[in-house]
Amino acid sequence: MKSARSNRIVCFALALLLTLPATVRSQGRPDEFPSVLSIRDQARTVFQITQKRLEKLIPEIMDETGFDMWIIACNEDDLDPVYRTMIPFEMWCPITQILLFYHKGPGYPVERINISRTNLDGLFTAAWDYNAFDKGGSEGQWDCLKRIVMERDPKNIGINIGKVQWIGGGLTVALHEKIIETIGKKYSARLTSAEEMATIWGMTLIEEEIPLMERAQAISHAIIAETYSSKAITPGVTTLDDLMYYYWQRVNDLGLDILAHPKFRIKGRSQADIEKYGKDDKVIRHGDFLFCDVVLKYMRYSTDHAEWAYVLRPGETEAPMSFRMLMAEGNRLQDIFCNEFREGLTGNEVLRRILDKAKQQGISGPMIYSHGIGCYLHEPGPLVGLPWEQEFIPGRGEVKVRYNTCYAAELSVGRPMPELDGSVLNMALEQIVCFTEKGMVFLDDRQTGFYLVR
Repeated sequence: MKSARSNRIVCFALALLLTLPATVRSQGRPDEFPSVLSIRDQARTVFQITQKRLEKLIPEIMDETGFDMWIIACNEDDLDPVYRTMIPFEMWCPITQILLFYHKGPGYPVERINISRTNLDGLFTAAWDYNAFDKGGSEGQWDCLKRIVMERDPKNIGINIGKVQWIGGGLTVALHEKIIETIGKKYSARLTSAEEMATIWGMTLIEEEIPLMERAQAISHAIIAETYSSKAITPGVTTLDDLMYYYWQRVNDLGLDILAHPKFRIKGRSQADIEKYGKDDKVIRHGDFLFCDVVLKYMRYSTDHAEWAYVLRPGETEAPMSFRMLMAEGNRLQDIFCNEFREGLTGNEVLRRILDKAKQQGISGPMIYSHGIGCYLHEPGPLVGLPWEQEFIPGRGEVKVRYNTCYAAELSVGRPMPELDGSVLNMALEQIVCFTEKGMVFLDDRQTGFYLVR
């Protein structure tokens, strides 16, 4: 097996992470596996990062968007997607949860208030004495919310009723109505969608998070490398289902979660082989190209990778040249993709720049379908193309690019292949990139050559 990745890992010298185990990503050898933190260390790391995010990002976001209050309300088993990213790791949140931010203005600290029975370990200040209420006290949870709103008299109150970015639409109808009923007509008239705040919060990484996001990609790459090896594949015996469950089990054994059903496909069979084995054949054979599209989550950092392997025929040492050339063309499109991002451009504007440049450079069959990634798999952030829409995407395509954000550089190229009797092979590639003021960089590098299975 061979992986043509480089050993380069983008380095960010961060005091928080100096105490965490360091690893070097596997260079095509499944025994060199990036370390996964213990649950205790994961919980500690998530808490420290969440605290820093709240301290740094919330004042900046509220200043930028002009909100002086943000109310986030949700119920147990139906948690708001923003709420999930603001609490300690794997916290149980019973009954109704209410978080409230109040910002008096630039230069003032943001009050972070918790109105619930959940102990958030100091990330928010508890404002409701539920023990007193349980013993007959008069102030209930919603009474507490009303009091805090009236005492602070906010002018612009954000709630999560967004219609474009999924992360910004977590407030249920029932809780929306309850908030209106609780705070009364005067303050209900000041309610507006907090979608912009939710979007910026969800898509932005603070500096300390970038190495953690990269570690997640390294773990994903290492599992793919192992799955595309003789540890998992015996040509003529192993099936696609075997491969899918091998990957899934490996993720589970590491204590991680998959974010979608692992996808493995056989590609690049000639018509003669299709007729010989049948179009529904799932047995992995010599001469097959294997494609995967797999996603997992490490702590609060998502991965999304599409990678390729080739099962060598007897006597072969490399994949056929035409397929290697097609991957190289895909890498050229990746370079174009990375070079066309600019802060402040919409996803649609970036899409047009990429496709125009690809056309100028003679890229064959370029297609772009890129999305923001981080705390969630497919958002928040600008959408840059869809497989069925390569011109303009309303709503999500009009979200703007910001610094310190990550994207799935998901794209494909296609051309007729002589080994496939002239049929077009679309080669989809997907890697995670991070956009900062220094430019765009691949996290844990990218695939530039096929994994080789013997």
